Amino acid sequence: MMSSRDKVDSQWTWEMALDGVIPPIITPLATGSEIDTAALDKVVEHVLTGGCSGIFALGTTGEGAWATAAQRRTVVRATVAASRGRAPVLVGILQPGTELAREAARQAEDDGADALVVGSPYYSSADADDQRRHVEAILAAVELPVMLYNIPSCTHHPILPDTAATLAAEPRVIGIKDSAGDPDTFTRYLSIKQRQPRFRVLMGDGTLMVAEQPLSADGLVPGPANIVPHLYVALHKARVAGDTTTWRRARAELLEIDRIIQLANPTKVIKAACGILGLGNGLPAPPHAPLDEAGQQAIAAVVERYQR
Repeated sequence: MMSSRDKVDSQWTWEMALDGVIPPIITPLATGSEIDTAALDKVVEHVLTGGCSGIFALGTTGEGAWATAAQRRTVVRATVAASRGRAPVLVGILQPGTELAREAARQAEDDGADALVVGSPYYSSADADDQRRHVEAILAAVELPVMLYNIPSCTHHPILPDTAATLAAEPRVIGIKDSAGDPDTFTRYLSIKQRQPRFRVLMGDGTLMVAEQPLSADGLVPGPANIVPHLYVALHKARVAGDTTTWRRARAELLEIDRIIQLANPTKVIKAACGILGLGNGLPAPPHAPLDEAGQQAIAAVVERYQR
């Protein structure tokens, strides 16, 4: 299976991709457990034409931890085909144990992924040494680069900055997506770049992205970019350029988007919003149920206002 880089003459580099906005795209479902590949193609087109620099498939917003092996194969292949080499496809490896993660990593590589996004093991306890061995086992199983993923709200085991720094010495560990929402921890991740300048620190917490005093970040990985990719691209570019006026305007709009994300489980809200925009039918993966009519109306009143 070819990677997205092989589909056309690639217009991206890792430096360009990781210094931009990489949305964790939704996984549109059809009836039952089938993946709606036509809707997935629309999602990819929506975020890339919105200016995003990469695609993160099967992350938390993509319900990757709940996907079967067959679903994962369909999602990765369809996402790679839809991207057509315009941007890298990063694939979440969110399995609770190392052997399951190794299998998922090999499959993603076979199906054309450009990189893997690897979280901590979970369910059973996992300390720093366990996390290090987990990532090293995945690196040994594939040839792809790996991005670390710190999301303790889901794994209950944070990847500490010291652990990330140790793993960053491996050239194929290209960065970390941090969704913990702790400014001090994020700043400590940034300090890794002093020893490893190639290492990229991406912000995955929506609250930090729109904080009154923004932290420096190489790139953003926002779930709501499925809805309004252009606003997150504008926010990030304005911060990098020091354009305070544009940054504040984008922030004000994103604060309203953030308010609707708080209505229910964020993935349910994002999928419902995408359904309103014609990007799939809005169905979340079971056991989640779709939002009720009142929730749908509240979301529609906001998201349609911010489409270009």
